[in-house]
Amino acid sequence: MNTELDATDSIAGFAAQPVAEDDGPLSPWWLRTILIVMVLGFAGLITITHLAYRNAPPIPAQVVDAQGRGVFTGEDILDGQTVFLRYGLMANGSIWGHGAYLGPDYSAEALHRMGDRTADAIAQRQYGQPFAALADTQQAAVRGEAMATLKTNRYDPGSGTLQLTAPQATAFREEIAHWTDYFHDPSRNGGLKAALITDPTELRQFSAFVTWAAWVSVTARPGAAYSYTNNFPYDPSVGNLPTSGALLWSALSLTVLLAGIATVLLAFGKFDYLGWITRGHRVHPQMLPGHSGKGQNALVKYFVVVAVLLLGQSLIGGALAHYRADPGSFYGFQLERIFPSNLLRTWHLQMAIFWIATAYVAAALFLGRSLRVGEPRWLAGWTHLLFGAFAVVIGGSLLGEWLGIAQLLGAWWFWLGNQGWEYLELGRVWQYLLVAGLLAWFALLWTLVRPGTLVNSAARPIVRMFLVAALAIPVFYIPALLFGARTNYTVVDTWRFWIIHLWVEGFFEFFATTVVALTFYQLGLSRRNVALRVIYLDAILYFLGGLIGTGHHWYFTGQSNFSMAVSAMFSVLEVVPLTLLTLDAWDFVRTTRGQRNGSGKTIVIPHKWTFYFLMAVGFWNFVGAGMLGFLLNLPIVSYYEVGTLLTPAHGHAALMGVFGMLAIALMVFVLRQTSNDARWPGIEKYIKVAFWGTNVGLAMMVALSLFPGGVLQVWDVLEHGYWHARSLDYIGSGRSHFIEWLRMPGDVVFIVFGAIPLVIATIKGYIGVRATPRDMGLVDGLAPA
Repeated sequence: MNTELDATDSIAGFAAQPVAEDDGPLSPWWLRTILIVMVLGFAGLITITHLAYRNAPPIPAQVVDAQGRGVFTGEDILDGQTVFLRYGLMANGSIWGHGAYLGPDYSAEALHRMGDRTADAIAQRQYGQPFAALADTQQAAVRGEAMATLKTNRYDPGSGTLQLTAPQATAFREEIAHWTDYFHDPSRNGGLKAALITDPTELRQFSAFVTWAAWVSVTARPGAAYSYTNNFPYDPSVGNLPTSGALLWSALSLTVLLAGIATVLLAFGKFDYLGWITRGHRVHPQMLPGHSGKGQNALVKYFVVVAVLLLGQSLIGGALAHYRADPGSFYGFQLERIFPSNLLRTWHLQMAIFWIATAYVAAALFLGRSLRVGEPRWLAGWTHLLFGAFAVVIGGSLLGEWLGIAQLLGAWWFWLGNQGWEYLELGRVWQYLLVAGLLAWFALLWTLVRPGTLVNSAARPIVRMFLVAALAIPVFYIPALLFGARTNYTVVDTWRFWIIHLWVEGFFEFFATTVVALTFYQLGLSRRNVALRVIYLDAILYFLGGLIGTGHHWYFTGQSNFSMAVSAMFSVLEVVPLTLLTLDAWDFVRTTRGQRNGSGKTIVIPHKWTFYFLMAVGFWNFVGAGMLGFLLNLPIVSYYEVGTLLTPAHGHAALMGVFGMLAIALMVFVLRQTSNDARWPGIEKYIKVAFWGTNVGLAMMVALSLFPGGVLQVWDVLEHGYWHARSLDYIGSGRSHFIEWLRMPGDVVFIVFGAIPLVIATIKGYIGVRATPRDMGLVDGLAPA
């Protein structure tokens, strides 16, 4: 791809006029507004977190039956939670809708059986017959009494004693037999290792944990007419129906959404300088392809790892889909003997986080190097050292998770193996090392762009926001260290989503915005103040809805109705900045066709495929995070939907479609910058295939399987209750298997035409920079001035 510049254009257009249009300070109210939004947002988030400790469902010290005899203890419940984590069961099924979708929702199943046992006992007492033998009117009367019995809270906070009714105590004992059978056969549990749990004590403890989770789901919270989980899961047979608050706050949040969109569109109409691309602006790039330093070239190997991890994650994703489509065998091979489904699900999530984070880390260092005068001698060495540290954390944690789930680490399972918490499975030691590595990365980044080292001092405000966003990544991973295996489940889920939502969907989003803005500024596509306005506006909008909006994950995990109300009203605002992406879409298309330089000649920006992947980010942000995310954020929808296939439909479209496509865009940017015009065509042809392969493959996964499968599953929730839609009978039905098989074409396209070409492209890019280790005779990676 040629830049269509002669030598005179290169000297006059690229190096001589980088900052002429960047003068003039912005209003201080931009930063003040960000600070106000963040202070108020964190105040609300901290308040909700504090209330989670106070309002978390109690763990009784002693559980007794109707005669006062001991059934199980609080220690049994916590030990059962430890069993749940140590065996990686959150990567198989779920508790209160949070977890994996290969197995059932353990709490919902236990609750339904508790309800059936209670109804049957009442029927026998009143009519002398089993519940199923009663007439309809008699069944209705029995169900009503059973609901009242289950809703009655018999927990005494003074003594810490919970009294179960006789049917509830019987249901607990029956749970032990049920889960003993469940863990025996991989074809009936979503591909767990055969005879996963056989120890009678562990089975009893696990049954105590899920029985407690079921009791929490149905018994009334003191002073309220709904349960500790706001009546989740939906199960009319036990009286679990949506609360009035779930409907009210859903309706009111829609008015907040419309007000937010109207306000921002009004601002865009009034201020025509808002947006990514500066209209009518002549391009003055400060970076040219093929002019990278040794330190930047050393970063290319990071992207080889990124591509290999993406390929590994996509292959594992295909295997996981096969576990749902044909759980009995993997084309005749018993895959669960070596790679059980809970291990593959754990790796699938961890690899996604690792390859996306690695791409961001490498791209940030690459941009940081391009901002400074001269390349420090230490950069290449520290780049290699950081690469080694990341390799140790990634490889060590993945191996530890395998050994931990296989029960080969003994008491070290929590520290070196698999903690068991979804998205945060890596052992605690690896988490400490990850935080240390990210802090070391930030130190390198700050050293690169500290005051006095910048080529262009006008870029300092953008660099400052870039550094703040980078520092937030290690700092806001620290909540992952604030809980253990025996912490109250509600409290853990609160801190867990501080990372999953706030870290991934908040500060990663903020960091991504600063990286893209800085890239556009370096390429000369945006004036400094335009790039700053985009950063400031996105920060205001993301944090306005995204901080308190984190609570939309906590509607039904043991928090109060207050958390639901506040979270619903703010989380809906997360959609507002995503709608704005459509306003810049045509500017992105136009940019790929060429811009004007200082001499009025057309410049074909040599980053066509970077922009194409950025356009994909905008598309998937609107579809995955916007449309599907908004649907799931409404409390009344989430009540029926959470834990169905609509969740991974949103997850795939948002995580892969937004953060994944951005990571690939940064990969393509670095590959182009480190490749000269002679080498680039041999790499570009694979990038072109990968663009269509990743996007078409992802669209096929969502449109053919995940979304229709999720809609049908939600319909089954409405028809038969949540427990049924998450049961093995539903998951193992012919229709469900057929929908899972429809996932296969999208997986094949994504792997063959998306992930594999990216591996080839990065390897070719790495071989290229290894063949030309010097700086091509140019200074600072800039055009000759």
